Amino acid sequence: MEYVDPIKDLDQIEAMKKELRGHSQRDVLLFVLGINTGIRVCDLLSLKVKDVRDGESFKEFLFIQDDGEKPKAFYLNSSIQTELRIYFVRHQLEENDYLFKSKKNELPITRQQAYRIINQAAKKVGVSGKIGTHTLRKTFGYHAYRKGIAISILMAVFNHHSPKETLKYIGIETDEDPFLRVDVNL
Repeated sequence: MEYVDPIKDLDQIEAMKKELRGHSQRDVLLFVLGINTGIRVCDLLSLKVKDVRDGESFKEFLFIQDDGEKPKAFYLNSSIQTELRIYFVRHQLEENDYLFKSKKNELPITRQQAYRIINQAAKKVGVSGKIGTHTLRKTFGYHAYRKGIAISILMAVFNHHSPKETLKYIGIETDEDPFLRVDVNL
């Protein structure tokens, strides 16, 4: 597997959302869900409507079973909830439909199609570096870490065995600004 980079610039993330929104709400949702949860693309693509929606309301947490272990919970924040609302207003989907359904059939889009979607949007908006489907996961990790999420929590999300491995994975360089902005703001 080739190494890919996180998207570190918030303006580029917003530009990506805008670019993807012009193409397809499904693609915006894929991007937003990926960068806000850190879920692997194979798990994203296997999601069904019933995983994120309970009748007419959206779930607060998404649960993914990982290799026979206890299911991991992923918080569906307000950014994800907003994109889900827009998506479901525009698409009539049944509970057992794939969330990221192909336009050609009832199956989810392929990993290769997800790569094309993310990569092409990144190129159009001028994101530098190597971009791929893991970029979503790494972008989540990078920004979570920069906002003060403990490296031990990110290690658990990524199934890593050491802080060094996780820091390298999310693109944190040793010469980067070491100050985290932990804003309790009581």
